Amino acid sequence: MIRVFFVFGTRPEAIKMAPVILAMRKRPRLVPILCVTSQHREMLQDVLRIFRIEPDHDLQIMNLDQSLFDITRLTLERIERILIAEEPDITLVQGDTTTTFAGALASYYLRIPVGHIEAGLRTDDKYRPFPEEINRRLTTCLADIHFAPTVWAKERLLKENVPAERIAVTGNTVVDALTIVLERTKNDPVLKEGLESRFPFVNDRDKKLILVTAHRRENFGKNLGSICFALREIARRGEKRVEIIFPVHPNPKVREPVREALQDVKTIHLIEPLDYMSFVFLMNRCDLILTDSGGIQEEAPSVGKPVFVMRDKTERPEVLQTGIAKLVGTEPDRIISELISWLESQERPIRESLQPNPFGDGRASERILSIIEEEIRPK
Repeated sequence: MIRVFFVFGTRPEAIKMAPVILAMRKRPRLVPILCVTSQHREMLQDVLRIFRIEPDHDLQIMNLDQSLFDITRLTLERIERILIAEEPDITLVQGDTTTTFAGALASYYLRIPVGHIEAGLRTDDKYRPFPEEINRRLTTCLADIHFAPTVWAKERLLKENVPAERIAVTGNTVVDALTIVLERTKNDPVLKEGLESRFPFVNDRDKKLILVTAHRRENFGKNLGSICFALREIARRGEKRVEIIFPVHPNPKVREPVREALQDVKTIHLIEPLDYMSFVFLMNRCDLILTDSGGIQEEAPSVGKPVFVMRDKTERPEVLQTGIAKLVGTEPDRIISELISWLESQERPIRESLQPNPFGDGRASERILSIIEEEIRPK
């Protein structure tokens, strides 16, 4: 039996870990041990509920207005005794959060092999995204198996002298998760009806629906104010042509300035953070996505929706090559110009991806588990 220790703490990590955990249930040689840090408690719990996952350990590190120092320190302090007690044969971490780095570092201290899911993403700017770029680079230094989502990611790892035999191109597990949820909503008429009644404006085809997310640390402050200014202007100019739905992140540094700037605009719907099922539903029904998220760049090609990325750089250049995504930065004039141009275009919104999703085919989880069974020997 191979004991596989999962550690994750945020909603994006949980979404991308969930299909791996579910696939592992069909492999009797693999024993999952699930540890969450609860870096994002409420949003994490929603994902666990949707995928019917119950953690074995919860570090409960979340505090009001916590800092990166708090997350790193508390994770290292609280995970040590669990790793010692569980004696896993490998630790799996995902992506680029502070939980990812701290989990990999703790495992390294105890000489436990580390598998890094979604390895090799880079912007070459240590402050964009912050702190994710450095988290993923440090995790690369600690990892023993690198599960690269794409050939581009593999090439970046090779340039950093990661041995080729320690890298596997698997696809991104977010495509696996998206496929699971889309199938569930498609095959459950009661669920579908409930979602449509919750968001009735998705059926108003006289207006274009723009789905907005913004939560990156590097966009706190001035950049977030610029984004809000741009949204107000788009709502004003396109009052009869557009509806904007904006699930507002619970972080006070996002929630408070967004509500102050936009709560009085009638065509902008500021709503509470959505569970993953509801978000996938809106993503599938909207006409355009305006975001600073990384994961959405990976999901959008599977639902064929154009994405304007409110960042100056992306560690996912593959999505730019598909033509479905465009970098628009955070300057209000640029965002307004791009959105107005899109609104005034006579072309219908993209309904289907023009080419396969470069981030995977929905079978990344199975590839990862096959590699673990081949490479890891139980103690």
